[in-house]
Amino acid sequence: MVMGVLGNSLVLLVKVLCQGQFCCRYWLPLISLTLSDFGCSVLIISGSFLAMLTGGQSSPWCEVVSLLKFAFISSSIGSIAILCVQRMIGPASTRSALFSVMVTACLATWVTGVVFGSIPVVYTWIKYDPAEMLCAVFWENSYSDMLVYILCAFSVCIFIPFTLIFICSLLSLCSCGYTRCRDEESDLSDVTPLLVASYVLCYTPFVVSELILLGRMDLSPAPDWLRTLSSVMSYLDCSLNPLIYCSNQDFREAGLARLWTNRKPPSEPVLTAINKHDL
Repeated sequence: MVMGVLGNSLVLLVKVLCQGQFCCRYWLPLISLTLSDFGCSVLIISGSFLAMLTGGQSSPWCEVVSLLKFAFISSSIGSIAILCVQRMIGPASTRSALFSVMVTACLATWVTGVVFGSIPVVYTWIKYDPAEMLCAVFWENSYSDMLVYILCAFSVCIFIPFTLIFICSLLSLCSCGYTRCRDEESDLSDVTPLLVASYVLCYTPFVVSELILLGRMDLSPAPDWLRTLSSVMSYLDCSLNPLIYCSNQDFREAGLARLWTNRKPPSEPVLTAINKHDL
């Protein structure tokens, strides 16, 4: 929680205050991803921490945490997908009509997460899960409802963005020769492969636990240890991303300069006036 809050706060400050000190062509999805990680660190991880101390979460905070969890998961993978699309298209994606499409898609990832997070709240499928350390969706009556909901949520929020990530990454790799990539100016979006790898690694336990649930007709959830691991790994992703940004040399130097140097560098003396004295 501390790493997520402090790390993402510093990343936001560097992105806003030090824009001219490093190259960042595709700032929109990176800002969206950082906001998602910061919100998860402040609200979801801290909510789990308080739930462990107090023995649970009460309404309406329980429902709010569940809704926000879906919103942050959807916005995170959506932001990474948009970043991969922009890298594939190139600088043209930051201009006029195409940029408007990217902004709309970025907002859609947040709205989609809120919509799918609201459905369990409306149908009162939410209760506190000690294994996940936060409020989660539990299925007690209808296997068909669970099947339809999970398949729809995964298709829209996970499968479509992941397919875009895979296709765009493959096309970018095929179209970018070693010589051309070596000659290009370093950009913060160069950390995209690390962001993708981190997201896939950290959210694999969550996907596996949901797939296990789909295969159980009696609606019994995945093992406790797997549900706990899925929460811990998703929280880890929020604190790893700031470290991934710092792997970019220009971004790291801009952050260090912001933290440990004077805001106004010393200036050379300037001649402003000449006084003539008669002897």
